[in-house]
Amino acid sequence: MKMKIIGMLAIAGWCFACGSTIQKERAPIGVALYSFNRFSLEDGLKKAKESGAAYVEGFSFHQPRGKFGEKSFAELSGSELADVQSLLQENDLHMVSMYADGKTLDEWQVLFEKGKQLGLKFLVGEPEPQFWDKLDSLSADYGIKLALHQHRKGQSRFWHPDSVLAALKGHPHFAVCGDLGHWVRSGLDPVECLKQLEGHLVSIHAKDLDSFGNPEAADVKVGAGVIDYQAVFTELRRQKFQGFIFVECEHDWDNNFDEVKAAVDFLSRQE
Repeated sequence: MKMKIIGMLAIAGWCFACGSTIQKERAPIGVALYSFNRFSLEDGLKKAKESGAAYVEGFSFHQPRGKFGEKSFAELSGSELADVQSLLQENDLHMVSMYADGKTLDEWQVLFEKGKQLGLKFLVGEPEPQFWDKLDSLSADYGIKLALHQHRKGQSRFWHPDSVLAALKGHPHFAVCGDLGHWVRSGLDPVECLKQLEGHLVSIHAKDLDSFGNPEAADVKVGAGVIDYQAVFTELRRQKFQGFIFVECEHDWDNNFDEVKAAVDFLSRQE
């Protein structure tokens, strides 16, 4: 009997350890602050916290408002960025990335500098080809990856994984942010896109749409649209994806908190 009890305890301990390992391997769920672009940074961060997220992604053209006035993120001073960090800490949130819309090399360098001051892991953007070599060097210098993002076909040179893979060649500090919704708008299977970009993905923009292959498809509640999230997560688990998944809600802009929270809950259950 004593040996049986010891054996059972050993098995229980092994199961607990395995469960802990599995928990650690889960992709963190966050909120893209673009979801709350109608609100001040302070209010947006409060909403992100209340949604249950621990991570957020900023965007460089965001106007934080409040005590920051009419400045955009890209225009904030070092002391103002320190205030941003304080707001993040007050809400138990970590900003790990920012969508960056640099139009010139000087603008991109400023955004990398802001990223360094904020302690970001990566920037997200859709840079022009003439900047790729220099941006790869800046990424190395600042220790911040540049994740290539895609909008739908006709709006982005990166709409198809083939164009993303072409841009990655020779640029070891580039990575990928996969936008599930824009792939669907372009008539692409998001699971197949994830497969093509395996090994390069650092983040996912999670949303849902009411139709497939329709450039004007409407944004809907995550889990209620055409994206097969069970298949998406099966593929991410197969890849042992270690990046971040950000909810990006692009409808009912003035009253979308419940939708964002529901998306965070839904995605957490998929894990």
